[in-house]
Amino acid sequence: MMMGKQHKVQAEDLYRFRWIQEPVADPTGQRIVYVSRQVNEKRTGYDLQLRIMQADGSDERQFTAGSSDRAPAWSPDGQRIAFLRLHDKKTQVWIIPANGGEATVATSLLEGVSAFQWSPDGNHLLLTAEQEQDTEETTDHSKQADDNDKLEALIVDRITYKSDSGGLWNGRREHLYVYHVETGKGQWITSGAYDVHAAVWSHDGQQIAFAAHMPADDEADPDFALTSDLYSIRIDGSGLTCWTNNQYELASLSWSPDGKQIAFIASDESYHNATLLRLYGLSLHDSSITCLCDDAELMITNVLVGDTGIGANARPIYSKDSKHIYVQSSAEGTVQLLQLAADGSGHTVLLDGQRNIHYFTPLHNGTFAIVSASPLQPGELFLADPATGTETQLTHANDALLAELLLSTPQELHLTSVDGHPLQAWLMPPVDVEYSADHKVPAVLEIHGGPHMMYGFTFVLEFQLLCSQGYAVIFTNPRGSHGYGQTFVNACRGDYGGGDYRDLMTVADYMLEHTDWIDPQRIGVTGGSYGGFMTNWIVGQTDRFKAAVTQRSISNWISFYGVSDIGFYFTEDQIGGNPWDKLEQLWKHSPLAYAGNVKTPILILHGEKDLRCPIEQAEQWFTALKRLGVTTRLVRFPEANHELSRSGHPQLRIQRLQQITGWFEHYLR
Repeated sequence: MMMGKQHKVQAEDLYRFRWIQEPVADPTGQRIVYVSRQVNEKRTGYDLQLRIMQADGSDERQFTAGSSDRAPAWSPDGQRIAFLRLHDKKTQVWIIPANGGEATVATSLLEGVSAFQWSPDGNHLLLTAEQEQDTEETTDHSKQADDNDKLEALIVDRITYKSDSGGLWNGRREHLYVYHVETGKGQWITSGAYDVHAAVWSHDGQQIAFAAHMPADDEADPDFALTSDLYSIRIDGSGLTCWTNNQYELASLSWSPDGKQIAFIASDESYHNATLLRLYGLSLHDSSITCLCDDAELMITNVLVGDTGIGANARPIYSKDSKHIYVQSSAEGTVQLLQLAADGSGHTVLLDGQRNIHYFTPLHNGTFAIVSASPLQPGELFLADPATGTETQLTHANDALLAELLLSTPQELHLTSVDGHPLQAWLMPPVDVEYSADHKVPAVLEIHGGPHMMYGFTFVLEFQLLCSQGYAVIFTNPRGSHGYGQTFVNACRGDYGGGDYRDLMTVADYMLEHTDWIDPQRIGVTGGSYGGFMTNWIVGQTDRFKAAVTQRSISNWISFYGVSDIGFYFTEDQIGGNPWDKLEQLWKHSPLAYAGNVKTPILILHGEKDLRCPIEQAEQWFTALKRLGVTTRLVRFPEANHELSRSGHPQLRIQRLQQITGWFEHYLR
């Protein structure tokens, strides 16, 4: 029943949400600073400011006045807060007194700063930044010319010369710079033809640990290496030590407060791209490395898919006594907070529930501040006490908006695929419409990307919008998804369009068999990235769907191999070969090979600057379908990359949602 000012979700509600990100507690656990993100007044981008509060939620207020302030970090003495600010097209570290005042710029590196960390004594900042340096590598990026008529060629010698997030490679490498806060002076402590990431200080501030792939002298092409090594180096750039032997793909690091161990989240590449991420511990006493996950099925990190673009914690966090390490884990559609013993003796689930824990920061007495989202709210800051099970909501950024909205609550279902795989699925009923056996409604099957990600208990504006338009929304985690162990996530490699397709059809069949209010003649399907591939695949295999919307999709693995920023290794890993050795294999798994079977009206949505699934994939699909007389339309989003649905231009995000609902409105009504 409609209540007061409540209304159905609209695409334009995106403009009104405020997202909570990157909470960090001060050294005493008494105050919290976090990033508040929302669409700007012109609706051309996003404003990011720091906000601060007491740990009990009191005295909550805006703390910085910039429009792009992020990555806050307290100084060790709690007197200052450093953060990244984009200003004059460069991102630098700025510092502001923790009790208030004017922020001042601290760094002035020519190419800006991408990440930083305070030293334990607060005297230095460790910066990760692009380094200007002479290099023998021949890739040369076109420089900005004062004369707009002057054009320069881009010379490319690297296979990894582009990325969806960074665009075309500019010829510079990411390296480490130690900056003295008081003098403003510093020095580069790494350099060379490699990139550094995930750097952390040692407990005493005398060393730095980092991850990098430093090419061997006889290495033919280091760009083909997917692994990296764990190194340490002294702050003057001496004493470089390698602790691993090229057996891990490292994601993030943390150095224990007692100085005895470095914890790192990594893949051992045993199942290539489908390998579960685990937590490892390097003992600095004897150089031994131990997997700290006592349960082999744990997936360490947050891989729950939504469309809010909030992000998640980047690295493990030690307890003050170095005995435990806190990490997130993705399991069965939820993201939990775990406590793992630093000696590998076991783990405890500290915080669970049907929700998505995006961020966490330890406070005091075993409590945590967490950013938690659910299917009915996009993420707020909570104070959580695992010992008592009590939680208190600290921020209320979206309470007023959510009180106005009529939302659909997902119903969780468990079923079994045709070949015995257990499947988890959800059904969201339409909002504010009558539905029964006598009043059937249309439904849309949503398919997530990855494929090694998962759907679950988090807020998805697209789903709520479809429910508000009168559709039931069906979503599931077919084989290949995370959250159900190593065998399940590996099960789609080499079999795209096989078992994963059967899982999706099993869920669709189950919903129709057990839900008499869904109209089997009015079912739509949509998905993005891998979900776009699967949407294309589905309409080439069956006519059961009356309409389809494919987003940032893959249609041809043969060409994808050579145009995607990850194409050469992703195609070999996931599909099983390259175009010259396995042409038939790649073609067999390409939706384009089955274009002649397509009868379903299909809308094609694609960003023009998508380098993960380049727009030529959409163009091939559109051209083939048009030539075959299939009802289709191609919508191109200018300046949009693969992240359009999550963090793209706000107006284009609205247009995308309107295109989806408009297509289904036309063909499913």
